[in-house]
Amino acid sequence: MYAALLSNRYLTSRLIPFIAIAAVALCVALVVTVVSVMTGFLNMLKDSGRQIVGDVIVSSGIGGMPYADEFVADLRGLTTVQGASALIDTIGLLRMPYPRGDQKEITHVQVWAVDAASLATVTDYANDLYWKPPANAAAAAALAADDPRRHLDASILEDGKSLVESRTGTPGIALGMHVSVGNARQRDGSYLPRFGWFMPDCDVTLTVVPVSGQGKIAEPREQIFPVVNEVQTGVYEVDKNRVYIPLKEGQRLLRLDEAPLFDLNAEPDSQGRYPVIGVTPARVTKLLVRAKSGISANALRDQVELAYQAFSKRIESDPSRSARMPEFVNVLTWEQQLRDLITPVEKEREMMRVLFSLIYLVCAGLILSIFWAIVIEKTRDIGILRSVGASRAGVLWIFLRYGFIIGTVGSALGVLMAWGVIRNINAIHEAIGSDAPRAIWIGTFVAAGFCALALVRTIWRGRLLAILLWLLGTSVLTLIATALALHHGTLIWDPSVYYFTIVPDQVDWTTAWSTALGGVLFSVIGAAIPAAKAADIDPVEALRYG
Repeated sequence: MYAALLSNRYLTSRLIPFIAIAAVALCVALVVTVVSVMTGFLNMLKDSGRQIVGDVIVSSGIGGMPYADEFVADLRGLTTVQGASALIDTIGLLRMPYPRGDQKEITHVQVWAVDAASLATVTDYANDLYWKPPANAAAAAALAADDPRRHLDASILEDGKSLVESRTGTPGIALGMHVSVGNARQRDGSYLPRFGWFMPDCDVTLTVVPVSGQGKIAEPREQIFPVVNEVQTGVYEVDKNRVYIPLKEGQRLLRLDEAPLFDLNAEPDSQGRYPVIGVTPARVTKLLVRAKSGISANALRDQVELAYQAFSKRIESDPSRSARMPEFVNVLTWEQQLRDLITPVEKEREMMRVLFSLIYLVCAGLILSIFWAIVIEKTRDIGILRSVGASRAGVLWIFLRYGFIIGTVGSALGVLMAWGVIRNINAIHEAIGSDAPRAIWIGTFVAAGFCALALVRTIWRGRLLAILLWLLGTSVLTLIATALALHHGTLIWDPSVYYFTIVPDQVDWTTAWSTALGGVLFSVIGAAIPAAKAADIDPVEALRYG
């Protein structure tokens, strides 16, 4: 009983235990916040990767893969497949409609020539289309007065889904949200056109360079496309570089479309034309496959490999086929496809965990120092306890219990602090990126003024400790107020650097609980050495010299 009473008295009668609790809380909060952001970044990377490319990617060489429609049909017949889509992945140059005048901006882009309907069964393409009319009157009212979505026609969403401008019937193009400088991201995550450029009202010119299977470059080809919509995946690198066009237009521009096959060994006719002996099938460079719920990407990859082998053998054994399937194709899961991005982030997270685990030693050292001072101060009290019958184990338990309580309370507060910071991290980031409100820095200056008046009063009374504390308070508040007054916004999380447009705001609870447990454990370890010293105190010596 006396152990609990003394632990409670030591905790509540002095300020120093609360300093120890605050230190443990800050250490735990720091570890949980940093690792949670890293884990959130990793999870967002994995989630977005799967939503953008599906579960399995089949890719061939630059010459492309023939008979893709038949192979896609075979894949859709598998019980494990939710959807499959063929596409061409290449690079191109995009001539923008701005600035006004003859000298237009030209940017390099990643071109995906896709079948939009089938792509939507594999990725979140249809949901990622940004320009769409509000679902109802309440959603419309929630939009800003100058938000173009308040007045959009429903056809803009359908045009984006089909990549065809319904008004004219011409093939269209969908741009990544950050391809155009005409889109200004707002603090609430929405976009507004700037400089007068609303891209769905504009045309762009796309230029691509056909390359043969032998690596020979043909004359560049270009086509003017109306912008039918824009796509926001939330992954900055994708939204900054990718554009989507209809698959057949991409095949035609890159000379991967269906074409007559000539017999070059025969004699040409009078007009120099060789006889046609067949048709070369259209080609694609990639297939994206989505697994049904409950099917792992690795299991689907194995089935897709077997399906490709069977399909390739079927094509090879058919003499009527004018083309052969590629001998080698890459069949990768989305994690393997993105391993160059995912693996470094995983290693960085583990490195952060190891480095920040050193904070546990800070906790242990801090608790050791504080408890050592308490033991020295309470030597006489410990001697009295021993003289009235307290055992060495009982004295040891007093300080171990003391350390356990400090570690538990500090760790709990640290997890709570980290949760508050992480859940509001985007709002905090927005606040840091904005000018400090005038009321806040003026109020801080006023508080500094009151501290200065108190400082003058304590100088008059001549109390040195009070003078030091008020001087410190005045200085700190003045510096904070000055910094706030001069603060004009600082962009910390730059999406062009950190890949995503928002900061991850989910707590890594595995890390949170393990960090809290570590805080408690090292607090007890830090208390153990002073506790052992207290237990070793000789009661006679303590009472004689204490």
